[in-house]
Amino acid sequence: MLTFLLSCSTPKDVLYFQGLDNLTHEQLTQLNQTYSSRIVANDILAISVSFWDATAILPFNPPSINRLTPGIAEVTPTEYMPSYLVDTDGSITFPVVGKVQAAGLSKQELIDSLKGKIARYIEGDVSITVSIVNYKVTLMGEVVRPGALSIRNEKLSIIDAIGQCGDLTINGNRKNILIIRDNNGVKEFGRVDLTDPAIFASPYYYLRQNDMIYIEPNKAKQKNARYSQGQQFTISIFSAVISALSLIGTIVIAATK
Repeated sequence: MLTFLLSCSTPKDVLYFQGLDNLTHEQLTQLNQTYSSRIVANDILAISVSFWDATAILPFNPPSINRLTPGIAEVTPTEYMPSYLVDTDGSITFPVVGKVQAAGLSKQELIDSLKGKIARYIEGDVSITVSIVNYKVTLMGEVVRPGALSIRNEKLSIIDAIGQCGDLTINGNRKNILIIRDNNGVKEFGRVDLTDPAIFASPYYYLRQNDMIYIEPNKAKQKNARYSQGQQFTISIFSAVISALSLIGTIVIAATK
């Protein structure tokens, strides 16, 4: 069966980024794109304020709960940083300064906004760190290890995500990958083709928080599934007929006696 599936998956259907080596410099330049993740509602932000006078910034760094699991030695900067939920109205409630708009901003834009508000209380340049601690994407379908990925680096491409899941299986349709995205409460659907270098210019190349990626089975697997279902149906009918004939035979023998 594996040989059958492999024979049905031609290189044209399996190879990634076909024709990439033949692109001109101008075409390659058009594929380049910059990306900066944007904060959205329901994000959880870990925010830390630093200053040479630690006492002066204590009001801006409330005590946080240690989320480390006992026995785990690894420590990351966000483990002890205070966390703030972005409300449905797009704001966070920050100590001392009150409500601050966060949704729609990049991390750097939020940092600049917080610096401006904290400057009313502290003279001097403070340092602020912002991290999105609940950034995740979910991969389903024909991948080696489907499931949700928790991401610490907010710049994640679809290639990175697929790589972290062990790549697509041989049965995955590389030409019609579906991305389901929540865009300000509205479901958005996009398609990408891993065999086409144009994927690097796609708005779905870089993933966003809570994106769902579905890799559908290729035609070979769909055909094999239909064949297996048909075969199972035929066997079921055959078994039912045999059972019926056996029952009739038993009745006839009993009647003759």
